[in-house]
Amino acid sequence: MPSEYRLILKYADQPGYTPDIDCYLRNGGYEMLKKALALQAKELPGGKTMSPQEQIRDEVFKSGLRGRGGAGFSCGLKWSFVDRKSGKPIYLICNADESEPGTFKDRQIIHKDPHQLLEDMIISCWANDVKLAYLYIRGEFVEGAKILQRAIREAHEKNFLGRNILGSGCDLEIYIHRGAGAYICGEETGLIESLEGKRAYPRIKPPYFPAVLGLYMCPTIVNNVETLCAVKHIVAMGSEEYAKLGTPNNAGTRIVSISGHVKRPGYYEVEVGRVTLGELINDRAFGGGLRDGRSLKAIIPGGSSAKVFKAGEKFKLKRKGADGQMATVEVDLLDLPYDFDSLAQAGSMSGSGAIIVMDDSTDIIEALANIAEFYAHESCGQCTPCREGSLWMSKALHRLTHGRGREQDADYLVHIARNIQGRTICAFGEACAWPVLSFVNKFKDEFVARGLEAETRRAVKGAGQAMETKIAASLQA
Repeated sequence: MPSEYRLILKYADQPGYTPDIDCYLRNGGYEMLKKALALQAKELPGGKTMSPQEQIRDEVFKSGLRGRGGAGFSCGLKWSFVDRKSGKPIYLICNADESEPGTFKDRQIIHKDPHQLLEDMIISCWANDVKLAYLYIRGEFVEGAKILQRAIREAHEKNFLGRNILGSGCDLEIYIHRGAGAYICGEETGLIESLEGKRAYPRIKPPYFPAVLGLYMCPTIVNNVETLCAVKHIVAMGSEEYAKLGTPNNAGTRIVSISGHVKRPGYYEVEVGRVTLGELINDRAFGGGLRDGRSLKAIIPGGSSAKVFKAGEKFKLKRKGADGQMATVEVDLLDLPYDFDSLAQAGSMSGSGAIIVMDDSTDIIEALANIAEFYAHESCGQCTPCREGSLWMSKALHRLTHGRGREQDADYLVHIARNIQGRTICAFGEACAWPVLSFVNKFKDEFVARGLEAETRRAVKGAGQAMETKIAASLQA
């Protein structure tokens, strides 16, 4: 039987657990910060030494921790890219924007266990020689911002923040910056532009890789809330033990948001790759299955920007056999392991960990129209293909859902989407194009039928009006 493995959310939903610092301390809070600050330099073969900060960075790298915000990039590798020789200050930004539709995991940490996030940020800042960090939080998270501000104040009072933290000589300040609720601010360089007080236009990479040219043109680390919250557990367990959680190349736990047509929508923490997509949807420990009398129609596995899966699909995945050789195996949709690599091989992504389930009552065209309208509204407008194309797709889908569609609209949508992806500064182009490409590809017959139905109706109506006009003319004659 599959079950949750609560690591980050271990205490979050326990009765009586509160977000204040006293409760956190009673449950072992800030002990890993003390452990990290107490580390001594390590002697290496050849007479070299590894500083305590380097030891933490090395542990995070060896743990195999991958970003939980969407891209799934190695956290330790991202830290290793930081320019530490420029002499410029290094900044750390916690991305708490959480703007991907269908995602509601990071806010659980913020609302229920804010000091865990702060402890992880402090350890990460210390490991990367950061003296000033920012917590960029989505504007709509009003209560979350208040909770975090209170937690920062409490941490200051206990000397976990500020000057000479716990007598270690480490100085750190963390400031909260509330965004304006723009989806594009979830993109790290757009977030940095917003943090600097400018319009959130994503930067061109290269040269503006945040690790080298980030906030104020200084080296900057941008990590998601859930990603940072794994750091203290890596310090506690050690990289080797942490890497045993999950599956190879997909280490640790993942908080999954399940929504849509399931009996138990909610958030669940699991070992990465140890649970299948079908188990997350149907098992009583998770989604609890579809609504009574309904059958599965489609699944979006990683937030609204992920490519959709159609019920009944099969995929060919590469797997390492008992002999160590790679082999191709066929896997049903519901048997897909929920990890970064399996979903990517199946043609989609785990993204922000948001599973949206659609049963046979779903109007697929209406669903895509809703998604397309969102992305048309959220485009920053910097790149012409995205600015214009996202709106054109939304308008075409609006026509289809309001009885004014055309038979060729399916091909028209695909044509626009293909001319957006790969032609924009940031990945927003793919975010708005991929849902359209996958929905139309998997359900093209429905789009064609809807357009043809509208054309037929207009033709019949036009013929009727022509006949009425002809009769009226003959009567007048």
